[in-house]
Amino acid sequence: MDTDRLTLMTLRRLAWPVVVLVPVAFLGIFFLWPVTNILVKGFVGGRLWELLHEAVFWRVLWFTVWQAAASTALALVLALPGAHLLARFHFRGRSLLRALATVPFVMPTVVVAGAFIALFEQFGLNDGAFRMRHTVWALLAAHVFFNLAIVLRTVGSYWEGLDGRVEEQARLLGARPGQVFLRVTLPRLAPAVASAASVVFLFCFTSFGVILLLGGPTRATLETEIWRHAVWRGDMASASALAVVQLGAVMSLVLVSNFLQRRRGGREQTRLDSRPMPSRRLLGANLGLLLVALGLPVLVLVERSLATGNGYSFDNYRALTVRVTLLPVSALTALGNSVLFAVVATALAVLVGGFASLVVVYGRRSLSHFFDFGLMLPLGVSAVTLGFGMLVALDAPPMDFRSWRWLVPVAHALIGIPFVLRTVVPTLRRIDPKVRESAALLGASPFQVGRLVDFPLAGRALAVGAAFAFAVSIGEFGATSFLPRHPDRLTAPLALFRLLGTPGDLLRGQAMALAVLLMVLTGLAVLVIEGRPSGRGVVRGDF
Repeated sequence: MDTDRLTLMTLRRLAWPVVVLVPVAFLGIFFLWPVTNILVKGFVGGRLWELLHEAVFWRVLWFTVWQAAASTALALVLALPGAHLLARFHFRGRSLLRALATVPFVMPTVVVAGAFIALFEQFGLNDGAFRMRHTVWALLAAHVFFNLAIVLRTVGSYWEGLDGRVEEQARLLGARPGQVFLRVTLPRLAPAVASAASVVFLFCFTSFGVILLLGGPTRATLETEIWRHAVWRGDMASASALAVVQLGAVMSLVLVSNFLQRRRGGREQTRLDSRPMPSRRLLGANLGLLLVALGLPVLVLVERSLATGNGYSFDNYRALTVRVTLLPVSALTALGNSVLFAVVATALAVLVGGFASLVVVYGRRSLSHFFDFGLMLPLGVSAVTLGFGMLVALDAPPMDFRSWRWLVPVAHALIGIPFVLRTVVPTLRRIDPKVRESAALLGASPFQVGRLVDFPLAGRALAVGAAFAFAVSIGEFGATSFLPRHPDRLTAPLALFRLLGTPGDLLRGQAMALAVLLMVLTGLAVLVIEGRPSGRGVVRGDF
C-alpha cells in the first residue's frame, strides 16, 4: 500500500508541471506574443497618432458605436416579452423553445448573413423603395437575430428567481400592468438587463462577417477596416493602429461587462411556488414575435436551398460535390475541412482548458488567479484582432507558423478554451469535499477518487465545453479570414463568403445549401449543450 501511494505521489509530481506548462506555452506562443506584437507595431512609427487626427477614423468609430448601441436597444425591446414568458409561465414546449432560441446565437456569421440575403431576395428587398441590402437596417436586423438569446436567457433566468408576489401586491393596490412593469419589475431587473446589454453591445461592437456581407463597402466598422487595410491594401501600419484602438475598446467593454455580471450575482433567490399557464393571446403573440425575428430567416434559408428553376429538389445539395471555378475545392470538401479543423480545435481546447481548470481549482492561489484571468483573455480580444496578430507575428523563426496548415484550428482553439474553462471550473468547485473524503475512508486510492468521483462529474461539464468549442470552430470566420491557407484546406465559412459575394443562381443555390448544412451542425452542438445537466446552468449564467 505504501509503495502504491509513493508511486501515485511521484506520478502527480511529474504530471503537475505538464498540467501547468501546457496552457502557459499555448497561450504565450499563440495569443500573448501575437497581441503584444500588434501593440508594438501599433504604437511604433506614429501611425496611431496620425489616425486619431483623421476624420475618416472618427466616422468609422462613430458608426461602430452607433450600430452596436442601436442593435442592443432593439434586442432588449424585442426579447423582454419572451423573457417574461419563459420566466413566469409554464407551458408545453418551454424547454424546446429555449433551446431553439439559442441556435441563432451559435450560428456562423456567414450563415446568418446568407439567411438575410435569402430573406431580402425572397421579399424583393434587395432594391427599390424598401431596399434592405447594404443598409444599416440589415445590420440591425441580423444583430437582433444573433443576440435575442442572450437577453432571453440572462434576463429570463434572473426574472425567474424574483418573487412574483411583489407585482401582485402592486396590482392589488391599483397599479396598471404598465405601471407595475416600469415602477416595480424593471428596477428589480436592472442588474440583469444591464449585464445582458453589455454583452450584446460587445458582440455587436466586434461584429465582422455580418457587417462585411450585409453592410457593403459603405458601412465600415473598426473590424472591417482592419481587414480591408491588412488583406486588401497591405497597409499593415494602419491595420495595426486600428487593432490597437479596437483592442483597447474591447478590453474596456469586457471589464464593464464583468463588473455588471458580478452585480447580477446578488439577486433574489425566492422561488416561485408555481407558474401559471399563459393565455392563448399572450403565448401566440410571443411565439409570433419569435417566429418572425428568429424563425423567418431560417425558414427562408431552407426554402431557398431547396428551390431550383423547376420547383424544389436537392439539386443544390448535390452540386456541393462539384468544384466551381470560384473555389479551389468543392464546397463539400470545404465543409469536411471545417469539421476536421473543428475536431482538432475541440481536442486542443479540451486538453488546454482541462489542464487550466485543474490549476485554477487545485493550484496555489496566485497561480489559480493567473490562470483564471489569463485563459479568459481570448474572450476579450476580437477574432479579427487575433487573426491579424497571428498574421504579423508568427512569420519568423523560431515561431514561423504561417505556413503551418494546423494554425487555423489553433486559432479556433484559443477562442474555445474560455468556454471549456467556464464550464469545468464551476463544476469542480461544486464537488463536495466530503464525497472525496468518504471515498478515501472506504479505501479508495487518490487515483480511484479522481476516476470514480471527480471525472464523471467534470466529464459532463467537459462535454458541454467541447460542444461550445466545436460550435465556435465550425463557423469561425473572423480569424480564419486573415490566416494564410493551403488551397485544399479551404473552410466552409470562407467558401460560403465567396459564394455569397458572387452573382449567379447556381452559386447562390450552393451557398444556401452550404449555409443550411453549417446551421445543422451548430444546431446539433446546441442540442448537446442543452441535453447535458450541467449545460443549462452554464448557458444561462455565462451569457
